[in-house]
Amino acid sequence: MMRLKSVWVTKPFALLVFIGGIHTVTFSQVTVGGSKTALDGRQNTITTAVPFLSITPDSRAGGMGDLGAATPNDPNALHWNMAKFPFNERKGAVSLSYTPWLKQLVPDINMGYLSVYSKLSERDAVAGSLRYFSLGQINFTDNVGNSTGNYTPNELALDLGYATKLSDHFSVGIAFRYIRSDLAGGFNQSQTPVAAGTSYAADITSYYQNKTKVKIEGKKYQLNYGFGVAATNIGSKMSYTSQQYQNFIPINLRVGAYSQLVIDEFNTIAFAADASKLMVPTNPVYLQNKQGYDSLDRDNKRIIEVGMDPDVPVFQGMIQSFYDSPGGFAEELKEINYSAGMEYWYDKQFALRAGYFHESPTKGNRRYMTFGTGLKFSVFALDLSYLVAFGQNHPLNNTLRFSFLFDFDAFASQSKDENKNEDLIPE
Repeated sequence: MMRLKSVWVTKPFALLVFIGGIHTVTFSQVTVGGSKTALDGRQNTITTAVPFLSITPDSRAGGMGDLGAATPNDPNALHWNMAKFPFNERKGAVSLSYTPWLKQLVPDINMGYLSVYSKLSERDAVAGSLRYFSLGQINFTDNVGNSTGNYTPNELALDLGYATKLSDHFSVGIAFRYIRSDLAGGFNQSQTPVAAGTSYAADITSYYQNKTKVKIEGKKYQLNYGFGVAATNIGSKMSYTSQQYQNFIPINLRVGAYSQLVIDEFNTIAFAADASKLMVPTNPVYLQNKQGYDSLDRDNKRIIEVGMDPDVPVFQGMIQSFYDSPGGFAEELKEINYSAGMEYWYDKQFALRAGYFHESPTKGNRRYMTFGTGLKFSVFALDLSYLVAFGQNHPLNNTLRFSFLFDFDAFASQSKDENKNEDLIPE
């Protein structure tokens, strides 16, 4: 059981997400040789509001180490890189994904993701998505343990995007996002109402795709490859009360590469890699007094000893995030997360996937392997993924996720073929 001022919450696991949403900050003392210049191995994690925006929503990407900046033919590209849609082979599709969260601890925290896109022409595409994260039912009580009611905290994001080809191999995309985070359902915190937080954000993305011939042991093979760059969740800060510090949302920069070797008409194998970084200010180190408390200046603000003030406007914070770490350039490098994955397809109907995700031990220490599979039918497709964590546990450890896809183009073609066959049947 954990206490938030005058509110007691009897579901601590869901509260972990609540705490992450209201900008908990982990400060790390920085000492080397008597001078404060580099992390001493302790955590200095960057935290934001609405971290659910960073959860991989689909199982194909989930099976490849949580990457997607450059993977082609992606019906869920709106989360990763809107600019990929004009290069999709399908003219349109709808995808539905389900992700249990903290399944080994609680049964009712989960995320659903609905994505739909349509190619308006060979050069243009539009897409939309809805992401809904339910934190399960929580019982709120007062200071003496009397129940003040039950509530199901939830968060959602509604997206709309457009992408176009600028050439036969290069495209750009833009997406707009409405974000709503309702974590307390109007309950009061020390007589201060805790309202739903809202924010508006945008993605700016680009994608390059091409193919070439490579010679391996004297035999020529086709090599398809692509590169993607995506700046996502560029948006306003969020607050849950009128008196609360304004929190950054997870503004993120992602760069990725993809290559696929066509072995023969039935077999292909692909490799992909992403590097991503939060464009959010890093927590500084604050000066402490002899009693071990943070020292305050005349304006009652904490005095920064190493690092930079994180309470800055959004665009200043995005730029500042590349050089504000109290540990200098070495710490900045630790803020980059890496993903690598592979995907094998047989006859474009059966897929096997595997991947690895790495985050620095001082920046969250998420390290895990992922595995996945995919099945394609004439109109439907199903993707499954499974995660195995190393070191620090992960909310999705030993959890199975799935995505279901419906292909509009294949369905329309199948309907036409059926109508033709009916016309051939003699009366």
